Amino acid sequence: MAKFLVMPKLGLTMTEGNIANWRKVEGDSVTMGEIIFDVETDKITKEFESPGEGIIRKILVSEGTVEVLKPIAIIGKADEDISALLAEAEKAVASPVASATKPDAPEPPKAEQAPVKPATGGRVKASARTKKIAAELKIDITQVTGTGPQGAITEKDVNEFAEKAKTTQPKISPTAGVIAAGLGVDPGQINKDGRIMKADVLAFKQNADFLKYADPQEFTKPMSAMRKIIASRMSASQETAATVNYNQRVDTTAMKQLREELKSTAKITYTDILVKILSRVLLEFPLLNSAIVGTDIVTRNYVNIGVAVALPDGLIVPVVKFANKLDLGAISTEIKALAEKARNNELETDEITGGTFTLTNIGMFGMESFTPIINQPEVAILGINTIIDTPMVVEGQVVIKPMMNLSLTADHRVVDGSVAAQFVARLKELIEKPGLLLL
Repeated sequence: MAKFLVMPKLGLTMTEGNIANWRKVEGDSVTMGEIIFDVETDKITKEFESPGEGIIRKILVSEGTVEVLKPIAIIGKADEDISALLAEAEKAVASPVASATKPDAPEPPKAEQAPVKPATGGRVKASARTKKIAAELKIDITQVTGTGPQGAITEKDVNEFAEKAKTTQPKISPTAGVIAAGLGVDPGQINKDGRIMKADVLAFKQNADFLKYADPQEFTKPMSAMRKIIASRMSASQETAATVNYNQRVDTTAMKQLREELKSTAKITYTDILVKILSRVLLEFPLLNSAIVGTDIVTRNYVNIGVAVALPDGLIVPVVKFANKLDLGAISTEIKALAEKARNNELETDEITGGTFTLTNIGMFGMESFTPIINQPEVAILGINTIIDTPMVVEGQVVIKPMMNLSLTADHRVVDGSVAAQFVARLKELIEKPGLLLL
């Protein structure tokens, strides 16, 4: 029996989705679980799997935004009558289709007939006297726009063209004129106030040759849905939060040693260890784990840490839920699983929502310091940088230590400088002495 395919509801807060890419066309057969199209929301892009088998009889919305549970296509058997569904769909998808389909362009108003310019090499409509005047003035009459009947060129047209040529003809020295003619340079293309000299012609020719050799080109492509969301949210975050940045250098000797000791048991990363440390410290400093709702500050007794994952087309932040209740091994397993799902575009909406704090690590790219942007509605974000062997003075002796910068951005509407400084100091303490986590 023929039925509608509707815009799926991928999360509790989803109200509409954008059809990004149809994998099938009308007349194609589909099987249960086969990918039919891609859906973009304000958070993720998901592949839509066919809920049954049949033939795509009609695509109701080829692209654009559609409310959840609204019909976007009809699937059924090849010989089924789908007229009733089409009639029902006409009402249901009227608004989405109208917004997704370009309306017919209105017929442009008729303009007054413009002067006709004859094509070069064609028959010129002009009197013999007009042609003679043009010849005497050394004017190519085919370049003159006619304003006479049926585009005929008049004496007035020729004289006005000659006057205009005089005023637009650049002043050029005799030597520069000879060189310009020899190099094939049109002096009229040289933009200069005052008289054009030999050096101006040579410079223009050199630049023209360079541009021809360099072959400069520009390529334009529309933003993807993910990039639009990132652009919108980052701009909104900067406009909303009163951000202050804090940088602190920490000694990672003990953290590196811990990672090496655990290597034989589990593949623990620095990010895993830092998430574990953050899950402790954020409960000690609840304002860093809070959010602003209206004029209220909401604090929590749990920690959901978002870990930024870089994708080819942007950035996504899957969330380790209740990290404060997980041991280091469980945190490591969860982060790896979420990162893998992010790279395969398999994240569910619930896996990228509900964060209370975000960690972003670009140390693997050699970055020493940066200012991350807060992921609203959170009030803080911590950036992790590369580890660099650095000469340090310890008890009067110069020793080499693996040092790393922490880059915290906090919203000063909630987090005062003293609180942020204490928070970073506590992070530094636990990074340099991770054994304290056992207390």
